[in-house]
This record gives sequence, structure tokens and C-alpha cells, in this order.
Amino acid sequence: MTRILPDEHGGGFSTRAIHAGQRPDPTSGAIMPPIYQTSTYAQESLGVNKGYEYARGKNPTRECLERNIAALEGAQHGFAFSSGMGCVDSIMKLFKSGDHVVVGSNVYGGTFRLFDKILRNFGMQFSWVDTRDPQRIADAMKPNTVAVLLETPTNPLMQLTDIAAAAQIARKGGALTVVDNTFATPYFQNPLQLGADIVWHSSTKYLNGHSDLIGGVAALNDEDLAKRLQFNLNSAGAVPGPMDSWLTLRGTKTLALRMRQHDANGRKVAAWLAERVGEKNVFYPGLATHPQHELAKRQMRGFGGMVSVETGSKERANTVVSRVKVFTLAESLGGVESLVCQPAGMTHASVEPARRLEIGITDGLIRFSCGVEDVEDLVGDLDQAFKGL
Repeated sequence: MTRILPDEHGGGFSTRAIHAGQRPDPTSGAIMPPIYQTSTYAQESLGVNKGYEYARGKNPTRECLERNIAALEGAQHGFAFSSGMGCVDSIMKLFKSGDHVVVGSNVYGGTFRLFDKILRNFGMQFSWVDTRDPQRIADAMKPNTVAVLLETPTNPLMQLTDIAAAAQIARKGGALTVVDNTFATPYFQNPLQLGADIVWHSSTKYLNGHSDLIGGVAALNDEDLAKRLQFNLNSAGAVPGPMDSWLTLRGTKTLALRMRQHDANGRKVAAWLAERVGEKNVFYPGLATHPQHELAKRQMRGFGGMVSVETGSKERANTVVSRVKVFTLAESLGGVESLVCQPAGMTHASVEPARRLEIGITDGLIRFSCGVEDVEDLVGDLDQAFKGL
């Protein structure tokens, strides 16, 4: 497993993002870590090696990324995976048949699909609750509950969970708190500092930031948990290649710069949309009218670039997404370019229609990932897309 080095937590966020986990290459002095494109390593003799045996278990480029992510999340241990879903799947393999997990009702559709369509077949139990209310988490706890899994802010409804309150409930019940921090990123939110046990991301999104790879990462402090997760990673093999690790590491170097611009653009786009379609139809925790705005200010340092809007019908949603020119109709989020999607038919299509409606994902809901373009161009694009609606 990749453990944080003693000096990796030093300095501010941008300093850690640029330097943590990396040293100039001792052979050439290269400032960026080499891409160790190898599947295996020469052994000095039987049982003697340089710490590397087979690349599924360890790769030096991947280790640089893992230490970097751990430093950004304020963790002792970091792990990199081939995708966000590979990451959460490996985390769930810390548990076993008969174990019960409390899950936020509005999580990413792929997370719901993994839990409801696959892991349930292996005897795992799940309770889906509105984690905005800590009491509902407490009410869902059972003697066999092993984890409370949260996503905050949620995809796509931008709902928040009080991480500290949820972690206290989970700890009292002998369960772990696992938090998907993809939307907020470690720049705006650090769940481990609020009591969570494991934090994970789809590094495909903001951490990489350039829409050119698929990946996942996790970070945690507990030594035993780290050993078990490393065992799962090596055994199941959902590991990223060295090139993807290197690209993600390139992305984290500019994370602070990008997140400041995503946040600035998100705030302005949300404000414009609120004036255009009404505050109750815009989902963005940075708006003072968001019902959890005070919680957002308390546990986050910014609000990010994700904004969802209720247009009222699938036809209206289709009109908007077919008119945009700067925003691109596509799945995913968190890249430098702005994207728009209709969650009901795209990111959450695997969720049954009745369940989608129950949690508030209508056919008229659209989700914007505000990139880092000039915000005047984003607002101008939305102005012409919403014209006449």
C-alpha cells in the first residue's frame, strides 16, 4: 500500500498539489515522475527486490499519484483505481454477505446499479435513505450495519449531508463512514477531517480535469483498513495503468486553479438561471435560497461548478440541450470544458423511472457542469438556449 511520506502534508493546498508524492527523478533529474510502463520488475535474488514485484500490486508512477491524493485529503494512505466504480467496488469488498449498508437515496446512478443489481445478488443488504436528515440515518441503522455511504453534494440534485453528524451516528453503531467527494473535491471539502473513515473520488472528473481518462482514487487513515483495501486492489486488479496515473497527477497540479474558476463560473451561472427560471428550480448549494446553504458554508470552502435546473418537461429539456453551443451534450463532468446532460436518460438511466421520480429526478431536469471558459460566453449560450421557454 502507498503510505504518505512524513513531509507530504507540508505547505498549502497548491503546494501539496504540485509537489506531494513526487521527487525529481534521481537518474535524469526529470521534474515529472517517469511513466513506468512495465508489467514486472527484475528481482535481485529469491525474495529480494526493490519493493516492486508485479505491476498490479505496485507501480512507481501510480504510487506518486496515491501519495499526492492522500496529501490533498489529509490522509495517511492513498489508493488509485482504474475507474470510480472499480474504486467503490473494491471498497465494498471490505464487507461480506449479510452485511447491511445505509446509502443516500440520491447517489450516482452507477453506484445504485452496482449495489442494487449486483451486490444484492451476493447477499449484501442496502437501505436507501434521505441523508439530508441525520435522524433518518440513525433510524436506518441495524445491528449488522457496517457502513454509511454518502455522496455530498449529490448527483444531480445537489443535496448535502452533514458529514460530521452522519459519522457520529455511524461510529456509535460500529459502522464506517464512506464519502464520495467527487463533486466537491479535496479543494473544497475534506470528509476525513469531519469524521469520515474513507473518502473516494471518480478521478475521471475534477481531479484529472481534462476529460481524457477514466480513474478512481480513495484515501484513508486506518492502518488495518488500508492493508485490507490494498489486498482487494491487488487481488481484484482494478488498477490504473501508469499513463492514466501520470495524466491524473498532471491534473491535480492545477486543481486549485481550476476549482476556483469552476466555482466562480458555477456561482454566476446559477445566479443567472435562478433569475431566469426561478430560484426554486435551480439546485446549487451556493445560492442563499438553497435549503442547505448554511451547511454548505460550514463544511465546504466553495460550491463548485455543478448546477442542475428543473425545466418542467422532457420537451423543454431537449430544447435547451439541443440549442447549446458552448456547453456540450455529454455524460461526465469536471473537465475544463462545459457539459450538459439529462440525468433521467443518461447518468441515472439505470435507476427505475418510479424511483427516479420519488427522489426528484424528473425528465425535465438537466445538469450543467460549468467549465473554465469565459463566464460571459456560458451565460450568453444559456440565454439563447432558454429563449422562448
